[in-house]
Amino acid sequence: MRWTVIALLVAAGGIVIQIISGAEYPVVPPGIVILLVAAGFVWFGPWRWSPIVGVIAALSQLVGLFAAGQAHRLVDPDPLGDSIGLWIQLLAVSAAVVTGVAAVVRHYRRGAPGG
Repeated sequence: MRWTVIALLVAAGGIVIQIISGAEYPVVPPGIVILLVAAGFVWFGPWRWSPIVGVIAALSQLVGLFAAGQAHRLVDPDPLGDSIGLWIQLLAVSAAVVTGVAAVVRHYRRGAPGG
């Protein structure tokens, strides 16, 4: 569960890097809000299924990257910081999916309370 939260926070940091590098984002970037709320829910949620919220948030970011046609920014070095930030976000949300699923499976195998 801890790794899922870390991955979600790193992904939010990737968005901050993109913004600093000049990528166009709304005043309140929805991606950051989604990732931070999910990280809080995963960390503070008492239920054994809480990490699935992080998985859903991370998957929404992955789908959004490709559905919005923004994947070209991964290989476009102009500006370089935008590409680096997007790579950080992509790798971090991918890690959040893997670690979130692993946390849910581990909690259900242990029979953790709060189901």
